[in-house]
Amino acid sequence: MKNTPYFERTPFFFDQNHFRMRLADGKAIAIFKDALHAAKVNFDRRFREGEDIRTLVYEQAHFVDFLLHYAWHQFHWQGSVCLIAVGGYGRGELHPASDIDLLFLHQEQLPQADLEAIEGFFTFLWDIGLDIGHSVRTLAQCVEIAAQDITVATNILESRTLMGDGQLRDELLALTGPDKIWPPDAFFKAKFQEQQERHAKHDNSSNNLEPNVKNAPGGLRDIQMIGWVAKRFFNVRTIRQLEGRGFFTEEEFAILLTGEEFLWRVRYGLHMLAKRGEERLLFDHQRELATLFGYKDTPERLAIEQFMHRYYRIVQALQELNDVLLQFLSEAILQAGQQQNVEPINARFQLRNGFIEAAYTRVFEDDPSALLEIFVLMGKDKRILGVRASTIRLIRECRHLIDDEFRKDPDNTALFMDLMRSPYSLVRQLKRMKRYGILGRYLPEFDRITGQMQHDLFHIYTVDEHTLLVMKNMRRFRLPYAQEKYPVAHHIMKRLEKPELLYIAGLFHDIAKGRGGDHSMLGKVDAEAFCERHGLTGRETRLVSWLVEMHLLMSAVSQKQDISDPDVIHKFALLVGDQLRLDYLYLLTVADINGTNPDLWNTWRASLMRQLYLETKRALRRGLENPIDRQDIILETQQAAIRKLEDKNFSESRIRTLWGDMGDDYFLRESHLDIAWHTEAIACHRSDEPLVLIRQSRFNGMEGATQIFVRTKDRDNVFAAAANALSGLDLDIQDARLYSSPDGYTIDTFFVLDENGEPTHHDRFDIIRRTLHDELSLVDKYPDIIQRRTPRVLKHFAMPSRTMISNDLLAGTTVLEVISPDRPGLLAAIGRVFLSFGIQLQNAKIATLGERVEDIFFITDSEGQPLSDAAQCEALQVSICKALDDIVGQHS
Repeated sequence: MKNTPYFERTPFFFDQNHFRMRLADGKAIAIFKDALHAAKVNFDRRFREGEDIRTLVYEQAHFVDFLLHYAWHQFHWQGSVCLIAVGGYGRGELHPASDIDLLFLHQEQLPQADLEAIEGFFTFLWDIGLDIGHSVRTLAQCVEIAAQDITVATNILESRTLMGDGQLRDELLALTGPDKIWPPDAFFKAKFQEQQERHAKHDNSSNNLEPNVKNAPGGLRDIQMIGWVAKRFFNVRTIRQLEGRGFFTEEEFAILLTGEEFLWRVRYGLHMLAKRGEERLLFDHQRELATLFGYKDTPERLAIEQFMHRYYRIVQALQELNDVLLQFLSEAILQAGQQQNVEPINARFQLRNGFIEAAYTRVFEDDPSALLEIFVLMGKDKRILGVRASTIRLIRECRHLIDDEFRKDPDNTALFMDLMRSPYSLVRQLKRMKRYGILGRYLPEFDRITGQMQHDLFHIYTVDEHTLLVMKNMRRFRLPYAQEKYPVAHHIMKRLEKPELLYIAGLFHDIAKGRGGDHSMLGKVDAEAFCERHGLTGRETRLVSWLVEMHLLMSAVSQKQDISDPDVIHKFALLVGDQLRLDYLYLLTVADINGTNPDLWNTWRASLMRQLYLETKRALRRGLENPIDRQDIILETQQAAIRKLEDKNFSESRIRTLWGDMGDDYFLRESHLDIAWHTEAIACHRSDEPLVLIRQSRFNGMEGATQIFVRTKDRDNVFAAAANALSGLDLDIQDARLYSSPDGYTIDTFFVLDENGEPTHHDRFDIIRRTLHDELSLVDKYPDIIQRRTPRVLKHFAMPSRTMISNDLLAGTTVLEVISPDRPGLLAAIGRVFLSFGIQLQNAKIATLGERVEDIFFITDSEGQPLSDAAQCEALQVSICKALDDIVGQHS
């Protein structure tokens, strides 16, 4: 038995004699179902106990082979037919919920009895619970389809005979071989195009928060891709048969096998936990898989972060391997027989048919600086298409030469700065350096963030992926298309004297993530050391380190503070200091927001950033010693609004009467156009019913959001009702401005975006008005808050809600900041808590950052005074956190 080939052995848990005896008694469907269930229990137990994953994957396929054998014999076959396994099952691999792909191959004419048997056979397989993918074709049909469809040709390449006339499959293989259809060059081009399209669907990144184990870059498909092309070219059945043929190095073969085993374990666990063919590593399963893989939380890192860090590291190694081997195959297949056009670059490198290569094999050993020089050369010459496979291997073999002495060498620091000034494809070179293991060795601090997960919904990429994406965004600001999407950034970038300083700040802004402590301060120290080592001037070093330290400042001010307040602008301008820093900080902030989560950048956030930039620019031009007077702004706004209203036959005395004793904040925060719009509507509104106005906002000349103005009698829970109504319409509140008028009314302005992050269409204005009227009519007997279902992803983040509270003595309010996952009904829930504590909401600053909110509420007690009771403040904070955290538990 020891010498029996694996696939000829019966699975040890499957008692064929007992199975046959039961079949003799009838009730075949129930017997097959029992066998499948018993096998599933057996395989799952062994997986949890840590059995070798290859044994489980192969044995599952082998077990299904036996079931199909017995299912086949439940029917009578007369003609020449063949049952063939294709796809992954054709390779003899099967995960718990993988499709079992079958091809029924037959001669041109089949007896009616066989046609009925085929239909009955597949019906039987479905009835017993097998996930079958099937096709029934003649030999001629298979050849015709395979010639047109690369996927079908690939499936045939990996097929094996299960039952019936095996000669049919032999004929099929002969008719679809590389000498008949899809010769190696055409096959390679088609599969490579297929891979590029697949990678594009996953943003060309393996480092997404919920990666696809099968299809994302570095996933199982990339391993299979290598196998398919290599098998076609070398005419072998399995990758193992390529060992010793010069295709793999020993190290590469080890990376391939260990990477495949790890991803198989992950995929097996996913299928087992999801009870379906799930290929995405969802948050639902990451924590469970981390436990299954033996990871435990530590004070430094969560088990889930350790598990995902290993995952990202492995898929990165597989990406690198895919890059090398496909380049090798490209040279062997596509360039075979081509005239070799070799052009010397310098003594160390030459260009061969568009790809750079080492001029001789010892180039990196003789001159380790060449490990950086090769990327500098590619950044300077856009003709260079890539690196030849043989040279990639040399780079990997010699990267150990990068040590402390190498990093301190002035020649090498000069080369790295040359790279940062590259006219072409800087980020592409940095990505190559990362894949080939050069960037992490030259910058050990970058190596520490490689594959580091950020376990929140604010960031959707690992730290290293995010960092390179931020730098890519910076480079994009130079392109013509950015003039429309990022007009301010495009304008600044075109006249930026030293963009390399911006790129260095981008490279270091998150470099200290995951070390504990303030990553901005820790990163500042790293940035200073880098700048000094790389010969930057003192002024340049101070600029870069300041940018790293302050990289969150502009985003925080624009989203959390009232940027219509001249005092806020003045304080921000004092922190910035000069126009140069403002320009660099604006570019870094916009690139960072877009590189954190593409959904964060919308018209509203763009308008806030633009307003903060322009107002600060004016403050700097005016001089920091000449801050603008608040009363001057209020007077200018009032006079402009009066002129607008006088054009519509309003007298100034009537206007002043309508305004009454409206506070300064109203005239500071609202534009004269909006004030005129409000005032005219209030004058014409002769009803106690709520007044609701809606239009698209024009924020500093840019469309930012949909603007909703609500005036209603000042009663408890107005804010909660309005927030709940807007939430029910899938409108996200971006900002809320709340004012109490002296005549007993509350005046609220909401700026909202739809679920796509865009101003809502005017066709929805009527339903928004009706919904707000209906909800506000219930304020006096307001029911319990109605919530929508909590999104799936929010349930898997341990970050609880948290609050901070302080008193603003100048404004006469208490400032409450709430940081929480963006739960449905969040603002309405907070409003209910305020009601229960007798809290009056004076104002609010709403900031939704992806799936996280950082909202600031300006509140007073029922007498309009700041909260002074410490016990009440603590109870308020505890109640808000509990109310928000309970939403997930009650509605998930």
